[in-house]
Amino acid sequence: MFYEPKDGHGLPHSPFNAIVSPRPIGWISTRSKNGHDNLAPYSFFNAVAYVPPQVMFSSGNAKDSLENLRETGVFCANVVEYSARDVMNASSETLPREVDEFAHAGAEKAECSVIDCPRVATAPASLECRVTEILRLKGADNWAIFGEVVGVHIRPDCLTDGLFDVTKFNPLTRLGYKDYSVIREVFSLIRPDER
Repeated sequence: MFYEPKDGHGLPHSPFNAIVSPRPIGWISTRSKNGHDNLAPYSFFNAVAYVPPQVMFSSGNAKDSLENLRETGVFCANVVEYSARDVMNASSETLPREVDEFAHAGAEKAECSVIDCPRVATAPASLECRVTEILRLKGADNWAIFGEVVGVHIRPDCLTDGLFDVTKFNPLTRLGYKDYSVIREVFSLIRPDER
């Protein structure tokens, strides 16, 4: 099968998200200038640079997260573990801007250390970020947000011999359609020039 997206795919649902998968989920927390906290999951999320460390996420509409970080210039990217899947899903509900998704979904909240923003207290890791760029992407309402990581929280039980161990918490990943997956096993490959 071959299709050009501009012509449609002829399938019951678009396969694009299923093809580009699994994707990490950035559970993005923000605070408005008026002090309203927000928490929302984004499956178009990833690390984009090492030095300085930077992450990005993109939004298909102008959600509260985007408005909040425009006002404050900061956000926190929280890692989602398998055991938090239902809480994460509850935080995806579209709610009025003044509603605190932490309270609505039952996510435990803590303050960030470097930025004025909440984080998920129980997350395996949280990345405190200062916005570096907001890009308008092609399409009706598509945005990409880039941030420099200025603070990192790691839950102590997620470290094994000084390494961040994903098998300790099993990251939740997004597939296509309504599907998710979980990472439960890992393996290593040595690059040829490292031998």
